[in-house]
Formats: sequence, C-alpha cells, structure tokens
Amino acid sequence: MFSDQPDRRQFAKLTLGATLLPSQSTHLFAKVHPNAPGIKLCAQSPANPTDEQLLFLKQIDAEYVSVASTPDLRTADGFLQIKRRYADAGITVWNIGNTSVHNMPEVTLNLPGRDQKIEEYKQYLRNLGQAGITYTTYAHMGNGIWSSGRATIRGASGREFDLASPDKVGIWDGKTFREPLSHGREFSKDEIWENYTYFIRQVAPVAEEAGVRIGIHPDDPPVPVLAGVPRCIFGNFEGYKRAMEIANSPNVGICLCCGTWLEGGRALTQKDPEEMIRYFGRDKIWKIHFRNVSAPLPHFVETFMDNGYYDMYKIMKALHDVRFDGIVILDHTPRLTGGHYSEHSYGFAYMKALKNRAVAEG
Repeated sequence: MFSDQPDRRQFAKLTLGATLLPSQSTHLFAKVHPNAPGIKLCAQSPANPTDEQLLFLKQIDAEYVSVASTPDLRTADGFLQIKRRYADAGITVWNIGNTSVHNMPEVTLNLPGRDQKIEEYKQYLRNLGQAGITYTTYAHMGNGIWSSGRATIRGASGREFDLASPDKVGIWDGKTFREPLSHGREFSKDEIWENYTYFIRQVAPVAEEAGVRIGIHPDDPPVPVLAGVPRCIFGNFEGYKRAMEIANSPNVGICLCCGTWLEGGRALTQKDPEEMIRYFGRDKIWKIHFRNVSAPLPHFVETFMDNGYYDMYKIMKALHDVRFDGIVILDHTPRLTGGHYSEHSYGFAYMKALKNRAVAEG
C-alpha cells in the first residue's frame, strides 16, 4: 500500500511505470458486463421501498431503478437484499450508491485517511460485483456541490447558484464548505491531477476484476476554482479525455450529468452534452443525468426540462444515434406539490416522450 504522502519521485515512478508497461495492466482480463440494447429510463428509489412505491414505479413504467443504500445494507448481502426486493416487483436495480465513498475529499485533496477511503472504495466495488451490480457513479469533488439558495420556477422550488452571491456554500454528506478557502489553503491543478491518478490507478484493476463500471460525474458546478480547490479534471472535455487516458481501463467511464454540463456552458466545458455523447459514445458514457438549467454560469437555476436554455431532445437523439445502452435518470428535479411522486411522474413522462420520438425518427 502506498503512503498517504508519496514524494514526487515515487509518484513519477507510479505514473510513468503504468504508462510504459501497459502489459502489466489487468484490463486484458477485465469483466465488462454487456448491456441489453436500447436506452433504459431509470427512476431514483429508496433501498427499502414500500408496496406503494413499487406500485408507483409500475404505473410510470419504470423498469430500472438507481438506489441509494443505507449504512446497514452496504455489504454484498445487503445489496442482494435490495435487488431481490425490486426483482420480486419485476424491476431491475441498475446501481446502488454509497454516499460514504461516492465523493471523498480525502481522496481528491490527499487529506488524512486517504488510503483508508480508497480501501473502503475497493471493498464497495467488490461488494457490488458479488451482488451482480455492474455499474456505480463516482464524483471527484473536493468540497461538495455548491448552491446559493433556492429559486421559484412556475411555482416550484429549484436549486440556484450565483457566483457573485456571498451566501454560496458547498455541501456534501452533511458537511458544509465555505469561501474563501474550504480547506485552509489553495490547491494546485497538479495536486488534483496527481490525486486522481493515485486513486484511479489503484481502483481500476479492482473494478475490472469485479466486473463493475465506474462512471465519473462532473464537478457541480464546473467553476474553474471554488474556495481554493481547482475543478480542472471533470469540468471540461479535455479534462475528461485526459482522465480516461490515465485510467486506461474499459471499466472507467463517464456519468454525464447534463445539468452540470449545461451549468458550465461551452465557454467552460468546451463541448455541449450532444457533442460529448457523440465523441465518447456508449463505450465511455454509461449513465445520463437528465436535467436542464436556466442559463450557463455565472448564474443558473435548475429548472424543468422544457423550461431551460437547452433543447433536451438533442441529448436523447444523440443517445439513440450512438446506440446508447445505459440508463437515463432524472436528477435534481424542481420540487413539486405532491413531492417525489409528482416530480417523477412529470419527469419520467417527459423523458419517455423524447425517447419515443428519437426511436420513431430512427
């Protein structure tokens, strides 16, 4: 195991060796589970659904779910228990999340406890593989998802971010991050890249052995630097391209959060969602977060899919054209009267209509 603080020479040997000796990579024996053809519309659902919740999923014709696990179920047996509950209702669990390792500042910023978190993540991958779950989403943000408040859209409440607001904060897993320096100092881009490389080179072989795909989520929002932490890797096209090359694994790819990508706009992300899909294709993009925003940075509101600045049909059409076979899921839906049921009824129907149109047009 590597130490928490590798010196530069040690790190150089690690990265150079992995570059010059690809034959040592395990990816020749990687297990990549083939997906059934076609775009799969997915709903977010709890680890322990009630009979009413399962009935609702049937009513909206949701055949796939993404589940956030509870701490007591974060084992292979716990994941199997979740799968069986949904399978009995005719629903496939596509991925099971774990907030403890979904986004780890210790890893992104090389904080105390980094190696312990990496080992925890490896065990999470093994648990997924043992349970037959073949996909998981990972985020590499050092100080959380940032907001400056809530805004009203057609009577609903949506997340707002204003770069000029003094009230903006980052939040993740119960922790709050604030300006000017969320962790007491400024970090360099090189540090963020080194920390990513250190992490991904260790976990990719485990993902390959376990047969689990890792889709990496964009930084939300993709502001170049927030509170002293650069968002230089997963906030733009060139960053993703380089990150995929460093990973050099068939089991490391992209969760394209279209809402986050639209927050940046082409000025920051370099390609819009349609262009990202057509470039990376189904071989590297495995999950789509389907949402729209009012405008690109510096100020946006997460809005309804038919009320933002981007034509969401372009995304669905591109997915159909590249023969995408992963999941498309609602994300950060504005809060409606009626709560989860209303939000998913509206969003799921909208996604299904766009999918049907894309398929019909060929």
